[in-house]
Amino acid sequence: MSKVSKIIAKTLSFRLSLRIIAALALLLMLALITMFYFSRKAVREEALQNAGQTLEAMVENIDNVLLSVEQAAGNVYWKMLAHTDQPELMDTYAHKLMECNPYITGSRIIWDADSTKVGAMAQWTTPRKVGRDGVNEAVTFSLPFYDKNQKLNVLTIDVSLKMLSKFVLEDKPSPNSICALLGKEGTIIIYEDSTRLNMNLVALAERYEHPTLLAAAEAMLAGETGYKEVSLQGKTCYAFYKPFKQAEVRGRAMMDLGWSAGIIYPEEDIFGSYNRLVWTVLIIAVVGLGLLMFFCRLYIHHQLLPLRRLGKSAQHIADGQYDEPIPRSKNQDEVGRLQNHFHTMQQSLAQHMGELQQLSDTLKERGEVLQTAYELAQSADRIKTNFLYNMTDQMKGPVNSILQSVKTICQHGSELTDEETGKMVDDIMKRGDKVTALLNQLIADSERLEVKS
Repeated sequence: MSKVSKIIAKTLSFRLSLRIIAALALLLMLALITMFYFSRKAVREEALQNAGQTLEAMVENIDNVLLSVEQAAGNVYWKMLAHTDQPELMDTYAHKLMECNPYITGSRIIWDADSTKVGAMAQWTTPRKVGRDGVNEAVTFSLPFYDKNQKLNVLTIDVSLKMLSKFVLEDKPSPNSICALLGKEGTIIIYEDSTRLNMNLVALAERYEHPTLLAAAEAMLAGETGYKEVSLQGKTCYAFYKPFKQAEVRGRAMMDLGWSAGIIYPEEDIFGSYNRLVWTVLIIAVVGLGLLMFFCRLYIHHQLLPLRRLGKSAQHIADGQYDEPIPRSKNQDEVGRLQNHFHTMQQSLAQHMGELQQLSDTLKERGEVLQTAYELAQSADRIKTNFLYNMTDQMKGPVNSILQSVKTICQHGSELTDEETGKMVDDIMKRGDKVTALLNQLIADSERLEVKS
């Protein structure tokens, strides 16, 4: 077990604090996960809403420009019809359009146009290069009309893509977002990088192997509304898109342009503040839990101080110091009641141990007396044994002589003379008297030993 584990195992306040903080951390983590989940969901929904509003505003702004160009062209158109036989005046009207509308960068009349290439209806054509050097990109509004000779002519009005892009990009929803407008074939009509104008987004995505961007471009060309996650320059972005639809205005010729508006939001622009908030909250939570654990351990350590004192006193009592004093506590909580119970237990234990000590001393004294008596009894028993052995040893000779004399008389009495028989009888009487004297002495000595014991 490591040193830290041993410290944790021995420190109750640290373990209690750790468990409290673990429980709080679990609850806080669940609360934060729930909050972050719904917050991220709300941020995503807000981003969708903002993107939708931005796309709507973008489409509306572009359509306002187109509408103003269409209305300006329409106003001039009816005046021009009365002068179709005056080409110079018609050209003057065409050039006047640039003066009356700031969005128009070029206007001219195509005389005797090819009817196979120009439709009979007003329309917006795909971007094309205009100008002598061919460096300017523009979308063109074509307004066909017939002269008195029924020849098809076309009034063309150019709107600069760079000017239109600048006009739109000024209202970007975020500094790093990208607004784009695709034509029917995937041609880039509006983009912040003017060098990309009039390029095909699908071709670019295929060339640079951007499958996510290609999927978004194909969805835009399909006229879908929604968003997709794309990767640009190693960064995660979200492409929001919706089809470009003209506003319905009385007298306006509605056209299906096939355009699609899109906004690319970097994830940092959408979730940057949210991610910073998450890290800030996590740091505050970690620091707060650390401070809470410190103060919690400090408080519990202070509250457990009486228990540590009780532990030391209990250890002293376990070591045999039964008179170890345990003061009474004035607190009425669990620790205070436990300390008072220990105080009562210590007093009862000290009293019982005193009584046991007194009883032990008494038993010890009685044991010493009994040991002395036992030793005296053993000594007396040894004396008796020795005395009986001596007495029986002294009686052994006379008794054997008596037995021998009686045996001789019994076996050979007819052969003995009266003198020999009398002599043996006298000898038997003498030895019998001696045995009797020894027995009397044995009885007297036994009585004396019993009295002493």
